[in-house]
Amino acid sequence: MKIIKFKKKEKFKYKRKVIIKDLTLSIFVGIHKFEKKKKQRVKFNIEILTDPYVFPDSRDLNSILNYEEVVIKIEKLTELKHYELLENLAENIFNIMFKNKLVKKVILKLEKLDILKKTESVGIEVSKTKI
Repeated sequence: MKIIKFKKKEKFKYKRKVIIKDLTLSIFVGIHKFEKKKKQRVKFNIEILTDPYVFPDSRDLNSILNYEEVVIKIEKLTELKHYELLENLAENIFNIMFKNKLVKKVILKLEKLDILKKTESVGIEVSKTKI
């Protein structure tokens, strides 16, 4: 006779998300000559899903993703160089975010606010999940 063990059924399923909404920075981005000469406003909306089974502990800040640090890292990243494409910038943001072991998924929405006069904004939305 074979004994089969069942996992204890969990009562809850968790999802933890850090949200950064409407971070607006003036950065060098774009392929056109005029975009390389003058900074333009780009709006960042970011959702970062973290490991739901690492419980927040106020005595151990490594148990949470600090949104202030995320903003500072993005500010530093955008000060360093000109990005020809928003997609390149997004990949660099992903690379930084996934260095933190808590991060499981990142959803980025990047919008140029002043590039096309007839629009409020144009941009991209990209998500990446750690497998």
